[in-house]
Amino acid sequence: MRAVLKIFKALSDGQRLRILKMLEIRPLCVCEITDVLQLASSTVSKHLSILREADLVIDDKDGKWVNYSLNTSAREQYINQILPLIAQWLPDDTTVLRDAEKVQAVDRNMICGV
Repeated sequence: MRAVLKIFKALSDGQRLRILKMLEIRPLCVCEITDVLQLASSTVSKHLSILREADLVIDDKDGKWVNYSLNTSAREQYINQILPLIAQWLPDDTTVLRDAEKVQAVDRNMICGV
């Protein structure tokens, strides 16, 4: 039951749902997510920590970047069942659509101070 509770806790926040919807488009680093959401990087990091703890996202170090992506190869059956459902959620939500546009335009090399 713990795994299911962690998943639902992670999904119970609008910012975390927005992050999951953004990661459906492509892997992102913290600074890109911060730029799209217009939140403090510490807040975004906390949200990512909760999503990672629930096994919904994974992080991958790539040189100086840490890329976050959906955990599409999770061993947990609940994750494998819920990620495709989330992909169907909120197709007409204006905030999600706006975020998707921003994800297409955000450039880590321009915003991350590199």
